[in-house]
Amino acid sequence: MKSILGIGNALTDILAVLPDDSLLNEFHLPKGSMQHVDHQTGDGIWQALKPLGVKYVAGGSAANTITCTAIFGMPSAFIGKIGNDELGLLFKSDQEQYGVRTHLLTGVHSSGRSMVFVSGGNAERTFAVYLGAALDLVPDDLDPAWFEGYDYFHIEGYLVQNQDLVRRAVELARAAGCVISLDLASYNVVESNLAFLHDIVEKYVDIVFANETEARAFTGLSDPRASLELLSQLCHTAIVKVGKAGSWVRRGDEEHFVEPWPADPVDATGAGDTYAAGFLYADSLGLPLKTCGEVGSVIAAKVVEVVGTKIDIPRWRVAKQEIRELIAVPQA
Repeated sequence: MKSILGIGNALTDILAVLPDDSLLNEFHLPKGSMQHVDHQTGDGIWQALKPLGVKYVAGGSAANTITCTAIFGMPSAFIGKIGNDELGLLFKSDQEQYGVRTHLLTGVHSSGRSMVFVSGGNAERTFAVYLGAALDLVPDDLDPAWFEGYDYFHIEGYLVQNQDLVRRAVELARAAGCVISLDLASYNVVESNLAFLHDIVEKYVDIVFANETEARAFTGLSDPRASLELLSQLCHTAIVKVGKAGSWVRRGDEEHFVEPWPADPVDATGAGDTYAAGFLYADSLGLPLKTCGEVGSVIAAKVVEVVGTKIDIPRWRVAKQEIRELIAVPQA
């Protein structure tokens, strides 16, 4: 079984389902956006959410992907930085519970957290993120030995707040012979770091995951298929997800539309992260391009049926059975 290493912001998701938009308005959070907040604002939002009933789940985009690849049976590891606090311990124990090998350093700030507001009939997500100790991760923290022996290296676009860190990470991954995948993360992240992301994709990245708005921000093209084609000219494999409508995958001149897998959605948090895990797992098995997208679609359909980013055991069992039937090979 091929192996995968990931790097990202080590965050704990604090999830709340909102009855209306009053809290979003109070904290000036545009619906559907991802906003960075300082420690004071983050604490204020946390206190405001508690009366609604919140759920704590170890998260972060790349960490979600790596947790899922571990459940699929891929030897999986994660690089990040946490605080010396309860949320940091929760994050570390959660990863170890799923069999992820952790390279978690301890920063001087408190552990990062992502407050996730789920609202509206389509379960739209709004994020208020306090990065905390995650921001303490710097290029000199990266040990080249951590990258040796891994087949894949997965990186989240949210890390581009530290461009030197991202560049050092992809340089080490390339030197170690890894297939490098990048999730573009958020349209406003792409807009704010467009030149840098173009440079990284063209020089280092093999597989790019984007949703429709991220692809538009990256390419400047409004049509998802046009964005897909341009992305595929810059890297080996491009994926553009179009929400509940499905996804497009392209490699060279080969292009496929992947139908969405049936689901009863309640919360879209983590759908893109789990799609990436399914795609990379299938790719590691050498499966056809369209099948990789279909495996991603299967697992994404399961996570949207639960609140948060962790698929429950019954849904994992169903997903693995569906994937077995889809690819007709034994699963780990």
